[in-house]
Amino acid sequence: MLIDFNDKKVAILGWGINGFDVYKFISKYNSEITIYDKKTKNELDFSKVDLKRTKFCLGKDYLKDGLLGYDYIFRSPGVYRFLPKIIEAEKEGVIITSAIKLFFDLCPGKIIGVTGTKGKGTTSTLIYRILKKDGFDVYLAGNIGYPVLELLKVVNSNSWVVLELSSFQLIDMRKSPYISVVLNITEDHLDWHKNKKEYVNSKLNIVKFQERECFAVLNYDYETSRRFSKYTKAKVRYFSSKKPVNGVFIERENMILNIANRKEKLVETCDLLLRGKHNWENVQAACCSSYLAGASIKSIKSVIRSFKGLEHRLELIGKVDSISFYNDSSSTNPNTTIAAINSFNEEMTLILGGSDKGLSYDLMSKEIVKRDNIKNIILIGEVSDIILKSLLKIGYKGKIVVLGKASMKDIVKKSLILTPKNGIVLFSPACASFDMFKDYKDRGNQFKVAVKILK
Repeated sequence: MLIDFNDKKVAILGWGINGFDVYKFISKYNSEITIYDKKTKNELDFSKVDLKRTKFCLGKDYLKDGLLGYDYIFRSPGVYRFLPKIIEAEKEGVIITSAIKLFFDLCPGKIIGVTGTKGKGTTSTLIYRILKKDGFDVYLAGNIGYPVLELLKVVNSNSWVVLELSSFQLIDMRKSPYISVVLNITEDHLDWHKNKKEYVNSKLNIVKFQERECFAVLNYDYETSRRFSKYTKAKVRYFSSKKPVNGVFIERENMILNIANRKEKLVETCDLLLRGKHNWENVQAACCSSYLAGASIKSIKSVIRSFKGLEHRLELIGKVDSISFYNDSSSTNPNTTIAAINSFNEEMTLILGGSDKGLSYDLMSKEIVKRDNIKNIILIGEVSDIILKSLLKIGYKGKIVVLGKASMKDIVKKSLILTPKNGIVLFSPACASFDMFKDYKDRGNQFKVAVKILK
């Protein structure tokens, strides 16, 4: 597809990895570029930007003059698609696009897209590693791996690209991947989306524009994910931990591939290094989609048996005085914390809290109360009081310690004191990180450093 940005006025909304990816791509053309961001120039890195040919609108009032007069506006994922100024520009004929939309327009290879509330990174990485093991020319990008537009330099018609796709990216997509993978879909990001309906509809775009030769790989065990089958022309395959399906399923703790008259045992779940039933779902999704892409059973078995998981996702940091410390900082909503606590039977100290995303913690509190191995809870961050009220309302009887915005060093030290011998400390916050940390990675890294100091 031929797209020419010469002599065009281009706005880039949001300066980060995606914004810089767009800038590098567009700056090859004779175009006029303006960068918009709510942060100030001192807070951002423009060291690789040609300051002489680039304009800036920065600071908290960065959109006050509107976005009229541009040919293209590239929206970074963190910028809400339906801001009034964006809608106003769109009505005047400005093309609203993004790095991921441009990549779908220009990519000559086949795309495998993965979405869901949680598990996207684990599943995407597993698919990538399976295909890589089998000798495919494959790349990993989206929310993980390379910036997407950089890949256009190396991708060809024989290439495969595995993309982790968030609702922020999918919200205005008008093309879908060749293989679309839909994991669990629960409530999340209601601080960004207007409501849950908008959140789910955003993810629906991953299957909505598929053609008949494509595949949709859906989680059968979640009604919302299962319903996606009604909105795609693609061939539908499922994965399930509850019943036999056409795809991949678990039967008496055996993971079974059942596609196109081929039925084969892949692994016993007890042989997986990934902890937690929620990770079984991720493995099943990866097995199904990589097999549909052409991967061999041999490579699938080899990779899923040896895969230890990703950083900040139920990551075992180590032991201190018989206490095992797990970093699950990527858990930014209550549903993923529920999955994390259900991965353990050992006596536990659970660390919860962070910044508010407008979510309810009552369901999580009910799950905590059900499990008598959760002996202590440490609450941190700005939502400490909200979670505390939820736990007390539901009837949690264990010990609760509120540390608020204490240092990570003090938080970890307190968890060691509280935890019974041979128990675990699970850092699975169930909240965003922006009240105390740069992001969930910074939060997880600080937790890991604090544990290493104890050791």
